[in-house]
Amino acid sequence: MARIVTVGIDGSAESLAAADWAAEEALRRAVPLRLLRAWDTDDDPRTRVVDPATAREWGERALDAARRRLSNRHPGLRIETAGVTEDPVEALCAAAGEADVLVLGSRGLGVLSGFLAGSVSLAVLARVQRPVVLVRPQGRPAPGEDRPAGDVVVGLDVSEAGDEVLAYAFAAADRYGCGLRVLHSWSVPVFYGAEPSGYLPMIMTQTDREARLALDAALEPWAEKYPDVPLVRECRQGRPAKDLVEAARDARLLVVGRRIRRARIGTHIGAVTHAVVHHATTPVAVVPHD
Repeated sequence: MARIVTVGIDGSAESLAAADWAAEEALRRAVPLRLLRAWDTDDDPRTRVVDPATAREWGERALDAARRRLSNRHPGLRIETAGVTEDPVEALCAAAGEADVLVLGSRGLGVLSGFLAGSVSLAVLARVQRPVVLVRPQGRPAPGEDRPAGDVVVGLDVSEAGDEVLAYAFAAADRYGCGLRVLHSWSVPVFYGAEPSGYLPMIMTQTDREARLALDAALEPWAEKYPDVPLVRECRQGRPAKDLVEAARDARLLVVGRRIRRARIGTHIGAVTHAVVHHATTPVAVVPHD
């Protein structure tokens, strides 16, 4: 597979923010950047009253404008463009399979931009088996300004295999030259019931100890592989989605996992990832794992 960063383009402020982020990511990875424009003439109300040639021209103009904008900002960046007239979900999923990472623009709070609105964006996240980064325009630096020097934050569920998630998070922190903050939030196991009475302190102490041991075991091989990445471990009782959104307010990137599920019904991105994607203000990398 050729190494490349791909970003979805539709001309909106969200997709331009995503393109800016993707350009910087491609430069850090020393790989080309591909700008993808997917235009579904059957579903897009803007194209029902125009002929296919005009719709294609609109798409090519959006791609060319984005390419010129990024070329001016990053003269050394290798940029490819691709315009396709097909179902956006299919086009984006196919592009994700050929890329190191797929980057999409996001408005957050349950709404994603342009042709990525609502169910389309969730369908892409649920189907792809490569990392997807969602970028919001709010708070991003202006051209020429430095990006905030925050750390990478990763949410880790120690009850599931997290190698893919940790691999992405450690590699990102290494590329950016920043620290990595690993957060695991736990709760009292439900089988103890709602009123464990006097046993509660003992249960909480035991749960905390087991979670910390599991977290240390999961991190040990990655900390050895990336000894120069400053590592902060946080293991506490809490609510994972809320804790991650708060922890990532000043972060450079938030990394979360998504278990790959092949059932046809449902969005299959998980409750925590769903909440984080819609409420975090920092770029969010969603990493699929088995």
